[in-house]
Amino acid sequence: MNWIEALILGLVQGLTEFLPVSSSGHLEIGKALLQIEARENLTFSIVVHGATVLSILVVFFNDLKKMLIDSMRFRYNESSAYLLKIILSMLPVAIVGVFFKSEVEAFFTGNIVFVGTMLLITATLLTISFFIIPGSRKIGYLDAFIIGIAQAVAVLPGISRSGATITTALFLGNRREEAARFSFLMVILPIIAANFIDLLGQEPVAGEKTGWFPLLVGFMTAFVAGLMACKWMLSIVRKGKLLYFGLYCLVVGAIAIIAGLI
Repeated sequence: MNWIEALILGLVQGLTEFLPVSSSGHLEIGKALLQIEARENLTFSIVVHGATVLSILVVFFNDLKKMLIDSMRFRYNESSAYLLKIILSMLPVAIVGVFFKSEVEAFFTGNIVFVGTMLLITATLLTISFFIIPGSRKIGYLDAFIIGIAQAVAVLPGISRSGATITTALFLGNRREEAARFSFLMVILPIIAANFIDLLGQEPVAGEKTGWFPLLVGFMTAFVAGLMACKWMLSIVRKGKLLYFGLYCLVVGAIAIIAGLI
């Protein structure tokens, strides 16, 4: 992978991580188009996902700071309750990561027909979300776990994590702003944990094939693009305009399927 390819894929990751169009699906399509070796993908994917986590930390810095300070008082309050809900939402994806890691990785082989099919599912979810009348409820513990299941399903390339979790939260009757906020905050620890585990188990050869400069370019590009996309997505959810992304996923998914079959 050279630095230009890293720039393109970093931009794709940063923009699509928060927009409901599946960053993993777009990365798989991008890798297939650029003909980047699948084994080389793992290190790069870890780096750019880490960059997008950093962008979340920046956007929600004040929220996270207040949550951590309040939680360290070891009292049951709004912040500690919210943190417990985030931890509860992590359980389904943790189970998938621990017990089905190899099965999930088998989907990340550049099979753009599969990715296209999953994008059509994402398009369906986003279309459904357009017709859901959002409620006024705050996210409860059961809500958090169900949203966590949606996040676990979204490990498949082509299923949008933010699209699946936000749509699920809206279906449960939660507020739009709350759905978007919880969707972004709940992904921080799972990505950090996944990156840490993958780095420990990663063979040095893969890192050498990628090179440090393309990794740096990809990281910086994904971070800056992630900052913009995260703020943009918060505004989009408030306005209830996810349907447009559903149409986008429908088009991209159909093109991916056709291209993969040709």
